[in-house]
Formats: sequence, C-alpha cells, structure tokens
Amino acid sequence: MRNPFRRQTASDPARPSGVVRVDARTKNLTKRLQAGDVAVIDHTDLDRVAAEALVEAGPAAVLNAAPSVSGRYPNLGPGIVVDAGIPLVDDLGPDVMRLREGQRVVIDLNDGESRGTVRLRGSDEVLAQGTVQTAESVADAMEAAKEGLAVQLEAFAANTMEYMRGERDLLLNGVGMPDVRTPMSGRHVLVVVRGYSYKEDLAALRPYIREYKPVIIGVDGGADAVLEAGFTPHMIVGDMDSVSDKALRCGAEVIVHAYRDGHAPGLTRVEELGVEHLVFAATGTSEDIAMLLADAAGAELIVAVGTHATLLEFLDKGRAGMSSTFLTRLKVGGRLIDAKGVSRLYRTRISGWQLLLLALSGLIALFVALSFTPAGQTFLGLSGAVWDELLTFLRSLIGLAPDSPSV
Repeated sequence: MRNPFRRQTASDPARPSGVVRVDARTKNLTKRLQAGDVAVIDHTDLDRVAAEALVEAGPAAVLNAAPSVSGRYPNLGPGIVVDAGIPLVDDLGPDVMRLREGQRVVIDLNDGESRGTVRLRGSDEVLAQGTVQTAESVADAMEAAKEGLAVQLEAFAANTMEYMRGERDLLLNGVGMPDVRTPMSGRHVLVVVRGYSYKEDLAALRPYIREYKPVIIGVDGGADAVLEAGFTPHMIVGDMDSVSDKALRCGAEVIVHAYRDGHAPGLTRVEELGVEHLVFAATGTSEDIAMLLADAAGAELIVAVGTHATLLEFLDKGRAGMSSTFLTRLKVGGRLIDAKGVSRLYRTRISGWQLLLLALSGLIALFVALSFTPAGQTFLGLSGAVWDELLTFLRSLIGLAPDSPSV
C-alpha cells in the first residue's frame, strides 16, 4: 500500500526532501511529525508499534541513525515502513542526530548501490550516509534474523527467571497490590494499550462495550485512544509519559506506575495537575500492572486491546519487557481474552422486550395486509364474530348476563 501522505520533489522522486523532525525516542517524535516532514530517529530494531505511528504521520522519509534490523530477531517495523512506500535510510550514524529541528534536507536515494546520502537543502556537503532499505533487503534481513531466535529465547528464559524471583510475591500472592476504588469484581474489564491494531479492535468492540459496559483501563496513551473512540476510561495506569493532560483530567482513577525502588518518573506531572492518584511500584510493564490489578480485583473477564500475543510480538517488544508480560499472561490466563477473539465470538444478545416488540410488529403487519384484501376482510369479519361469541361465553361463566332492556 502506497502512503498517500508522502511528498517528494516532482522533478526527481529519488530525492525526497522536507523539514527535519528529530528525536531519539520515536514515540515522542510521532506526536509532532507532520505529513511531508523527514523523521530522524535513533531506533535499533524498529518495532511494529513505532513503525505504524510513523506511517500514520506520513513523513517524506525516515532517517535512522541506528540499524533498523540488527539481526537479533525478525522485528516487524522496517517492513511496515517500506511497504507503505516511505523511503527508509538506515545506519546513518550519530551525526544525523545533530540536525536541528526545522532544517530542510534532501536525501539522495541512488548515491551508489543501496546507499543513501543526506544533505542540507542548497548544500553539497554530505551530512550522513546510510543503507536504503527495500522490500527485498528487509525480507533478506528477516530471513537472516531468524537464526538469532535461539539466542533471544535463551535470554528470554533467563530474564523470566530473574523477573520471577523479584516479583514472585506480587504474582503469586498479590503482595503490594494497591487498594483501588474502581469496582471490578464480577465485571468485564477492557485493558486498552496503544499498540497493535488498537483502533481496529476498539471499532470492532463497540457493540460489546455498549452492551456489557466493561470497566475500561487505559494504559498510558491507551487512555487517549479510549477517548478518541468516544468512550471514557474508568482507570488510567502507566508512567504517564504518553498520556495527555485531557485524559488525566477526565475523572478516571489514576495509578502511577513506579519502579521497584519507588522512583516514579510521571509522579511530578500528575501532582502538578492536581489529579488524585495512587502509586504502584512494580518491575513489570504498565500493561502488566493493569492486568494484575483487574485480576486481583476479581474481574470476570479481561479483554486486551493492542497488547502482545505471539512470539514475534513479544520479541518485537524487546527482551527487557517481554518476560513480565509473558508471566502476567500466565497468571491471569484463565480470565484473559484478546480483543480479536471477542469481536469474532461476540453476538449481540436479544432481550425479551425486543422479541415481544418483534412479535407485535409482525402481528400489526399481518393485520394491515389482511385488511386490504377481500379474503382477508372476510377472515377478519369471521374472527370478530368468533371473538364476540367467546366474550359472551366467558361472561356467562362468571355470572354476567348480557344487558337486557329495562321493563
């Protein structure tokens, strides 16, 4: 699918140009990236969520100071960017991060075999050179990266054991779980992460949300996703680095995720906004914390939107976070279901009142149809006579004689 927002020079499409937007954190960059800008990032192993956010912004090109594919595992991001028709130039080195926000650059995509060159507009000075990724080069890199899966799985197993040792009391006994005021016992809980296909999942779940009215937990920017979908979160969980002030002030219960040592990067911001909050110190990710809170509160069902489910998605998330998510899913597994599973299995329930209205509508339609045909009019006349005889019979049974003229 070609990116409809991509802007290139009309005279030479092999030399895209635009205003530079620079940030070492891709998720921060995408908040201010506009269609036609040139995104400058420093993101080793570009993941799917970051790539989808870049594509949605519609840049003229993506310049990555780091390798978009390191070969450790088959990460999903580079293919998404390339398939969208956005030029991706890799491994440009730290010099490209020295570009100043607002400068205009030109990228030569054919400067030697598979090489791309970055220059300031109107200058011949080369600022950086890197590798131009294509569909073929990404496919080759993905194939080669599969060989690194065994090493990553070994690291994953070691990381899982380390997390289990540090958080076994929390996982097994709920030690340290804060007392939340949002009632979840016996209810469905919808955990929304601004991750994989979250917009499509929320759209598909609209009938389910309207009918079951689940408790909605927004994980950081997931709270804004809930608001954008036309709903209001009951709880917001996260380190508060990607959630808006509007979401924090929407009336939801706010749980600030802190590190195990008690340091909470987002606490100052929440306090400055004057928002009532609780602090929850734990090693896992905010996504994990939201699920553990719902499980501890007695949720009947936990529906996950935008979270990680497959092996590649766990790897794409990064080894540091995937072990906690894996163990959390094991802990709450009996109550957890992915949003796609709900949308496929869910069918709107029909209430007794709806069935009654449907039957009445059918009877009215039948009466109208009969009243406009000769046969129908005869049938209605006979039905009326039978009805009168039935009423007379019932009156005689209870001692009510027909009215007779007075003497």
